[in-house]
Amino acid sequence: MQVSAITKYIRMSPQKVRLVVDQVRGLSVARALDVLRMSNRSAALPVRKTLESAIANAENNEGADIDELSVEAAYVNVGPTLKRFRARAKGRGARILKRSSHITITVGDGRGED
Repeated sequence: MQVSAITKYIRMSPQKVRLVVDQVRGLSVARALDVLRMSNRSAALPVRKTLESAIANAENNEGADIDELSVEAAYVNVGPTLKRFRARAKGRGARILKRSSHITITVGDGRGED
C-alpha cells in the first residue's frame, strides 16, 4: 500500500528543498519526523507538513498502522518562477528569479499491492 501527499507552490528554491528531502528518503516515518524536527533548514517545515499529511492520509483513508510506515518516495519538482527585476547602474535592470517548488512524498508499509 502506498499513499502520497503533494504540497504545491512552496516559495522556496527546489535546490534547497531537495537537500532536506534527500535526508528523509527511505527512513521510517518516526525517524524521518525526528530528522525534520531537528533540522535547522527552513525547508524542513514544509517537508515535515507534507510528510505528516501523507501519514494522515495513510491512516484515515487506508487504515494503515503508523508504526509500519516508511518514506518510500520523496521528490521535489520545479514550480512556476516569478520573474522580477532590480534596478542596476546606467539605467539597466537585472533579472531576479523567485523560484517555487512542488513537494511529493509517498509513504508505504513495504508490501506490494495484492
